[in-house]
Amino acid sequence: MASRSGAFLAEGARGSADIGGFSPELVRTKRRTGVRGGKKIHDRLTPPAQAGRISLHPTTRSASMTQPFATRFRRPLVVLLCAQLLMGASGATEMPAIGSSVRWPTPAPDSRTLPTQTLPNFEAPSATHCARPVRTYETPGMPRVSGAREERRYAEASKEYRASPSVVPSPTTPRPLAAPAARSAPAGAALADAIAEAPPASVAPVAPVAPAPAARVSGELQAPVQAQRPANEPVTAGMVDDNADFSEYLAFHGRTQVPHRERDISARYLLQVRDARGTVVPDAEVAVQAANGAAMWARTDAGGRAWLHPNAFDKAQSPVYEVTVRKNGRQSTAFLQRGQKNAVDVVLGGKPGSVPARARLDLVFLIDATGSMDDEIAKLKSTLRTIADQVAGLPSRPDTCFGLVAYRDRGDEFMVRRHDFTNDLNAFQGVLDALRAAGGGDYPEAMNEALNETVHKLSWRGSDTTRLVVLLADAPPHLDYGGPQYDDDMVAALGKGIKVFSVGASGLDKQGEYIQRQIAQYTGGRFVFLTYKEATNPASGPGTQTVHDVGNYSVQTLDKLIVRLVSEELGKLPSGG
Repeated sequence: MASRSGAFLAEGARGSADIGGFSPELVRTKRRTGVRGGKKIHDRLTPPAQAGRISLHPTTRSASMTQPFATRFRRPLVVLLCAQLLMGASGATEMPAIGSSVRWPTPAPDSRTLPTQTLPNFEAPSATHCARPVRTYETPGMPRVSGAREERRYAEASKEYRASPSVVPSPTTPRPLAAPAARSAPAGAALADAIAEAPPASVAPVAPVAPAPAARVSGELQAPVQAQRPANEPVTAGMVDDNADFSEYLAFHGRTQVPHRERDISARYLLQVRDARGTVVPDAEVAVQAANGAAMWARTDAGGRAWLHPNAFDKAQSPVYEVTVRKNGRQSTAFLQRGQKNAVDVVLGGKPGSVPARARLDLVFLIDATGSMDDEIAKLKSTLRTIADQVAGLPSRPDTCFGLVAYRDRGDEFMVRRHDFTNDLNAFQGVLDALRAAGGGDYPEAMNEALNETVHKLSWRGSDTTRLVVLLADAPPHLDYGGPQYDDDMVAALGKGIKVFSVGASGLDKQGEYIQRQIAQYTGGRFVFLTYKEATNPASGPGTQTVHDVGNYSVQTLDKLIVRLVSEELGKLPSGG
């Protein structure tokens, strides 16, 4: 190796001598074309005569000094270049490898990929009663913000508000309702019976209520909300059960492309829990776990059932899951295996527990209280007592607690205002009557924040309680806000045994429908939608038509439909409760 290197260097020295002496041969240089300062540069084959006239500093050195200067410095440079090329060619395998220690950047994670859930994102319901005055908490409507820094500041501030909400005094006596204006219901054979059966709401004549003030949004006053329709005009609605017609629901998913929070529900299994006598076991705690630690939680409904969606919490799609069920000190385990039955039956061993003499019902109204919801809020006010009386008259004679969560948006008077559970119907009617529709501005609203407080902040009662939420809204949530997200809280709702019945009010678009049906289907609830004489014209009055992507539905007045949903849920309870 040394002799070959020496020969090569000697040859390089001779070549350099020829160059320094300006041999008659052309000096071959690299030809390149580039751009420097907007001008093209061409290196070309240069004759020796021209090469001899090149100087490093043409402004300071004469032509006579250029040749010796170039000769002295070019020879060593050529020798050095040859040596460098030789070392690069002969010593590549002898140099220590350093590539293995290079740190390469990793691809950015997919923001839509959900982390594997291994711990519950909720606390178990544990309240024992609701015999208390209405307790009201408010999350202020903070200024609308934009930009990452402002979003972080808002998220931190709203977190503090959610952790320590300010208590707002609540009225303890109901506010009288305004007398309804007389207006006959429209004729229609399909609706005549349903409308005729709806009892009129009891009202007392009072002085006219002052109109709601105009809402201030982004520094500008918006026009006052439109006048509501007469209070005695029925509000009609239809309903679909997306779990009952699951294949059609999956088709709806496939053909509806709107922004949403993705949860894969394509794989679905029905869990049924019974005791040794074959009696359904309601409100049993359920844990489903894969070998990799991914897990989900649920509570069985009044019929001892729960829908399980493994892909929604386990992105690895494990082949087998352990299903553990417990209640009142009893516990049993079964296994869910993909590709086999689409149902899992679990028998809860031990001595069956006693059935409560009365059903326990926690019923929450989660309401979009922005300006466009004036009609729907007015109708709920006028029919609340009718709904409560009919629920109280059900065969299960439920012990009912009422809760109310109203929400608007950032920049409004409040973002979320929640009234905790009470069994005082008069007090609850009072806080409902005090609610006014106002604010909003843009289309999406603070549904994410409101659902989060509904699931996590209300005093839900513990064992043997049927927990229902009626979500009434005409807009989707803001998906561009930081903070809580509706898909996380619908997962938590299933874990706490909370069913959501989503009610799409007038003006709900395709995105709003998609998200409302997501929440209802995942929690085991149903999607309810208002209907009109003309599908695209809510002002046309009650009817059977809708703009929503549904089929095979019947129509009732909204208050009767709510009672029907509650009745069907409580009707699943075992005898004695």
